[in-house]
Amino acid sequence: MIQTSAEVHEASALPCARVVHTGPNAPRTAEMEPLPEGVAAEPIESKSPAQWAYERLILYIQNFESQLDDEHEVAMGFTGGDAGVLRIEGIGYFDPDIVTFYGSDEDGSRNQLIQHVTQLSVMLRALPKAPEVEEPRRIGFRLAADLEKK
Repeated sequence: MIQTSAEVHEASALPCARVVHTGPNAPRTAEMEPLPEGVAAEPIESKSPAQWAYERLILYIQNFESQLDDEHEVAMGFTGGDAGVLRIEGIGYFDPDIVTFYGSDEDGSRNQLIQHVTQLSVMLRALPKAPEVEEPRRIGFRLAADLEKK
């Protein structure tokens, strides 16, 4: 297929995502979904590494939460050491290269993780929702709604 220079330029600006699973009944993943308008509207090359990582993390968290029951909330596990898990209550970024996670641990103590995008590694986990909370808190959907406000 022959493409115009405009088509080649446009295709190079679009993100590429792919996923393969071992079985045919695997749940839908973030890579399978189209980018929300608020994310796709701004060219990737105009985004800082922190902003681009932040936006994609939101998509992964929202997808993960969409598969949870009403008794669980999203949290992230830490690799190495005894840091445990962080119930994700907020995510932010600071250009050009910092992503920050806000939340609490299993005991309810406040936590904040400040991560350089080159060191970013996030394991999403399902934790039972806090006993004092009637409905599970879904941070991914709130974050995605904020992306659409752009």
